Amino acid sequence: YYKKEAIGWAWELLTEVWGLPKDKLWATCFEDELGEIPRDDEAAAIWHEQPGFDPSHLLFFGRGDNFWEMADTGPCGPDSEIFIDRGPEYCNKVDEVDHTCRINGDCQRFLELWNLVFIQYDRKSPRELIPLPAKHVDTGMGFDRMVSVMQDVSSNYQTDLFTPLLDKVQQLTGHSAEVRSQQLTPYRVIADHVRAATFLIADGVVPGNIGRNYVCRMIIRRASRFGSMIGLTDPFLAKVAEIVIQEYGGFYRELEKNRTAIVQTLTEEEERFHRTLDKGISNLTEIIDSLPDGISIISGEAAFNLYSSSGLPFEITRDIAREYNLDVDLEGFNRAMETHRISSSGRESVAGPGEEDLGVFQSLLKTLQERGALGEEGVIYNPYDAENLEIPVLALIKSGKQVEAADPGDAVAVVLPRTPFYVEAGGQVSDTGEIRSANGSSWRIHIQETRQPVGGLVVHLGVVKDGQPKVDDIAIAALDQDRRQDIMRNHTATHLLHAALRSVLGDHVRQAGSLVAPDRLRFDFTHSNALTSEELERVEEWVNRAILANYPLTIQQQEREEAITAGAMALFGETYGDEVRTVQIGLEKLVSYELCAGTHVHETSVLGSFIIQQEGSVAAGIRRIDALTGRAAQHTTHVRLKILATLAKHFGVAPEDVPERVEQLNREVEQLQHALRSGRKQTALEAFKASEPIVIEAIDVLYGSIPDADADLLRELADHFRGDHPSSVVVLGSVYGDKPILIAAITEDLIQRGLHAGELVKAVAALVGGGGGGKPSMAQAGGKDASKLPEALALVPAWIKDHLKPR
Repeated sequence: YYKKEAIGWAWELLTEVWGLPKDKLWATCFEDELGEIPRDDEAAAIWHEQPGFDPSHLLFFGRGDNFWEMADTGPCGPDSEIFIDRGPEYCNKVDEVDHTCRINGDCQRFLELWNLVFIQYDRKSPRELIPLPAKHVDTGMGFDRMVSVMQDVSSNYQTDLFTPLLDKVQQLTGHSAEVRSQQLTPYRVIADHVRAATFLIADGVVPGNIGRNYVCRMIIRRASRFGSMIGLTDPFLAKVAEIVIQEYGGFYRELEKNRTAIVQTLTEEEERFHRTLDKGISNLTEIIDSLPDGISIISGEAAFNLYSSSGLPFEITRDIAREYNLDVDLEGFNRAMETHRISSSGRESVAGPGEEDLGVFQSLLKTLQERGALGEEGVIYNPYDAENLEIPVLALIKSGKQVEAADPGDAVAVVLPRTPFYVEAGGQVSDTGEIRSANGSSWRIHIQETRQPVGGLVVHLGVVKDGQPKVDDIAIAALDQDRRQDIMRNHTATHLLHAALRSVLGDHVRQAGSLVAPDRLRFDFTHSNALTSEELERVEEWVNRAILANYPLTIQQQEREEAITAGAMALFGETYGDEVRTVQIGLEKLVSYELCAGTHVHETSVLGSFIIQQEGSVAAGIRRIDALTGRAAQHTTHVRLKILATLAKHFGVAPEDVPERVEQLNREVEQLQHALRSGRKQTALEAFKASEPIVIEAIDVLYGSIPDADADLLRELADHFRGDHPSSVVVLGSVYGDKPILIAAITEDLIQRGLHAGELVKAVAALVGGGGGGKPSMAQAGGKDASKLPEALALVPAWIKDHLKPR
């Protein structure tokens, strides 16, 4: 469908279904003020055909209002917008001189309801538009806005979509209606953000530091911060979310289904934020106070430091800055975040073969299509048929340039008319293998990775090992079949693991990321707590039972809505077309059913076995399991059994008795360690008792070395001495593990006279090549040079005399 259908259906829905008065509706179409782009007379004529439409209510506007572009180049086109005249009573500019209510004006009388965008051009440059061969419609209508019109209220927040949430906030604050009306912004931010966060969490998004997870965290924390501004100092967001579930759950069943996860995630994130909020705001206030006169922007680096150290999202920093009439450097913040990301990962994203110049690949694709070497769809991509292919080499790219031939050692990108190599996607790594000559010229390229730099073009990245490959040579594209089989095992295992986790932990578990490699699999999922050893055993056993059951896999193309309706799981954040590939495990008994474009085995027994290597936390509310299948699991099992046999032989017990023998040895070691600690403590006590304090100005001062004592014991001895000597200073040192340690303690009366344990121990530690500090009453330090410990301790009397103030 195109303009006629889109405009007709919009008019029908607004007037016939929803009953909006036809005489109140207006439409706009495009007319270029520069005269370079044709006026959209086609859309205008279609509006004139709509039953009951007033021709005088059709207006033309220019590029700013009625021409849609998402970038400087690419798909674009005119749009047609629909407005409703809400009447003069909705004008909020009546007191302004010379104000006129009009479409695209600055008052609230004329409200835009709908935008119909007609994608009919491809912009090549600021002055060049080319008609698209296939034209499209992009449409957008505000649901909340439409409800406000149908309920005849002046704001989305006055509709029954929001009023229950706002009422709940008022109940929690205890505000009067008057106070509520004075605090519109906090109330509305809380209602809007809690609603959004509730839906995000229900769809499997949890608070985090990247992408959609960052957005989820940001809106939760922003809502919490606005709550603190109106007196809600304890966690409260989950209580508002309960109203969201109550009001929307009848239509959006996932809300009720994930109620526990929603409430728990909101509460935990809000508690986590509260623990750092005061510190973050205090640090931000210090930054604001230290800004030089005339500077009205907080640096992006400072904003990022607030986020990384105090968990203060950029948006909250900006909110607070605006309260001081300041701004924050967003670009600088993004640069600092990217710098942090690179340094954290230990490497920068380095462009490899195939990434040097996107324009090279766009031009190459166009050239190959124009000469008929590739069809309109580009390279035929079929990674599901892993048979070796005999096909011509269409192009070779070296150092960002097309070449006719390549030599041994050259890194090249190879383009073929079709490929069985899988391009990395959905967590599954790309295939490797080789492309070799088939016509007797004897050359070979080792393929290390496969990419799709532009839609329709697949490039094989590798290094020439032998011979001299040339464009138009007939080649054989051969996968590393063993590696592919390992990858397929691990991908099928992630589906079984997903199902197992939902069975053992609950339906709130959703996939949050994955890595499917030949030697391992990694699976990230939504869950708040660490899995117990019992839960991990149950999950591992569940998967292994499914492997032994040898369930068949059914892989097919289906209509997306048909698959979703039938129960297929889609991953949040993934983009799917109208037709999708589904992977079903089990026939009579349905074990797993997911949308997936990856490669899989045909039956579960091919996995061999499944071993969980480890489980841990990735981010708040996100857990990760690393696991093995197939050859890697077999190798790990072999290594573990060999270790077990070695230990059994060493201990002289049967393999099944090794754990008990290890426990016995642990108990014996603990007993020996306890005896050793007791001996050390006894030796230290004897040395301590033998030490005699000296008196400096009526102060008992004890300093000396205690052999082989750790910091805890030194602290205990220092406390003991202070307890027996009401006005005293004690500095004890020891060499423990080849390193000197020092403890200083001072009674309260001497603190009043200027002595400070932290400064004392810091001065003494300097001589042993270390440093430290602490409270005025007790402090600790370490060092590097144990030989200087006696000399360092000898400094204590002089330091006391220099720093002690008169009574």
